[in-house]
Amino acid sequence: MTVGAQPPRRRDARRNRELLVAAAHEVFTEQGLEAPLDVIARRAGVGNATLYRHFPTRVALVDAVFRDPLTDTIAVGEQARTALDAWQGLSGYLEAVFSVLAADRGTNDLMTTRLQGIDALDDVHAHNRRTVEVLLDRGREEGTVRADVTTEDVLFALAALGRAVPALTAATTPDAWRRPLALFLDGLRVSPVAPPLPARALTPAQLGDVLRELGPHRAPRDRATDGSAPAPVTREG
Repeated sequence: MTVGAQPPRRRDARRNRELLVAAAHEVFTEQGLEAPLDVIARRAGVGNATLYRHFPTRVALVDAVFRDPLTDTIAVGEQARTALDAWQGLSGYLEAVFSVLAADRGTNDLMTTRLQGIDALDDVHAHNRRTVEVLLDRGREEGTVRADVTTEDVLFALAALGRAVPALTAATTPDAWRRPLALFLDGLRVSPVAPPLPARALTPAQLGDVLRELGPHRAPRDRATDGSAPAPVTREG
């Protein structure tokens, strides 16, 4: 064997991992994060045992699939924060995010809910929150965003609307999300005839609870990490 070359078994394991990640991205994009793991294994051309050997939990597989793509959202947010006009920065940022939510059901599940145990996702949620907060603050200072809108108001509305995007685009056209997003953005604008918002805004803790409730409710049952009976995977850590 050539010095420095990987043993055949190690090369096979690496290839299987790459096949699984690629297949999982395809299936999650098509079906969302609730997609059965055995479908992913079959598409990768490996057995279920191979899948679980590389990814003992669904969260581990999701992390491997989406870690790099999630960083793109952060880059878009950074660019939006530097826009000369806060309103253009905010509307452009949300349009970019929603274009991804419409095209990829897996990313949609990640961005509009609270799946536990993925550090990269926590970073994206935190960065998204800060981006919205910065642009709302700037918009209020520039006189384009109504004064009684909070960051939690916007994040809740975006999550709720985002969850509806796959059904909307599947039943109509790929860009159908642009209409409800435009209506939502219009509601953020300063208007002399807009009445004050009713009730109290959500607190950050309440928003977190709401986003967890928006998560998948039909939890697929995958093998537990300790080899015992299967456990619900939407709350794995």
